[in-house]
Amino acid sequence: MNTPKAAKRICFDRHLPGHLHVPHRSISQGPTMAARAIAIRNRQWTKGQTLEVSFRGGNSTQQDMVRTIAPEWCKHANLKLAFTNKPSALIRVSFDPNEGAWSYVGRDNESIPTDAATMNLGWQDKAVILHEFGHMIGLAHEHQNPQGGIRWNEAAVIADLSGPPNHWDEATIRHNVLDKYRMDQILGTEFDPLSIMLYSFPAEWTVGGAGTQMNKDLSPKDKAFVGGPQMYPGVGVEVLPRLNVHTPAAAAISQPGEQDVFVFTVVRTGTYVVETHGAVDLVMSLYGPDSSSKLVATDDDSGASRNPRIEASLTPGEYRLQVHSYGASASGPYRVSVVG
Repeated sequence: MNTPKAAKRICFDRHLPGHLHVPHRSISQGPTMAARAIAIRNRQWTKGQTLEVSFRGGNSTQQDMVRTIAPEWCKHANLKLAFTNKPSALIRVSFDPNEGAWSYVGRDNESIPTDAATMNLGWQDKAVILHEFGHMIGLAHEHQNPQGGIRWNEAAVIADLSGPPNHWDEATIRHNVLDKYRMDQILGTEFDPLSIMLYSFPAEWTVGGAGTQMNKDLSPKDKAFVGGPQMYPGVGVEVLPRLNVHTPAAAAISQPGEQDVFVFTVVRTGTYVVETHGAVDLVMSLYGPDSSSKLVATDDDSGASRNPRIEASLTPGEYRLQVHSYGASASGPYRVSVVG
């Protein structure tokens, strides 16, 4: 990414099958939502979650670069990275120079078998590490923003990316560069030319010869977006509300994309029912115990009147419950309870 040759190194944006085929959600354009990057819907981790990261190969210099650079996101997003030697860590970084640079997006990482990497850094510098960890926390390619305004010289893009170092076929090139996301696939709308999620493209790749600049750091919009209500608010200051087992609590979704997160403690092993009640169409995910980051279960409409309901056998420990609205117009009060 630092030289004309590196500008042609584009990361492979990996998605699980079907994850881009989601129902439409429009985005509020109010004044509090002005600073935006883009993120793919329903891929966010739980705010405040600790994500374990391990390495599959790589030398000490490569690993130390990741340990030093990747946590830059956590200064702005309410997430934590815990570097570990566990082979089963949720995020597993490899360094194969023949595999290019790529990462699965957000919670897609939970579905990858533990014997496989979830990210590869085939080349390393600050920009590449921040970019790939941006994908890992749920961000999309900024050049595929539907309001990006980039007019591609498709023949030039295909010719360059068909050769070294990518050697991509046309379908892959269209998936990673030329195609735009639909508005119903993403959170955020405004194109950010300074985003770390935007690559430096040579002028000859665009109609009219207007390339994009090289971005080495998180932009102001990157920082504001990942710390905003649609992603991971509350960095450094948030105390999560606590649920008491057998005592329902009142809550509310106040704006599109907002996620509520609660914690509760299980004292003894048993079967527990976690559910919401109200008129809001909600989605619920349960993580734990403690800081394991393990997804226990997720649900949409198993409860009454399109409310989510999770019934699961839980062992002692602290659990996090994430609740968010299914659609942009779904807002309002609800009640949440844990019974066991």
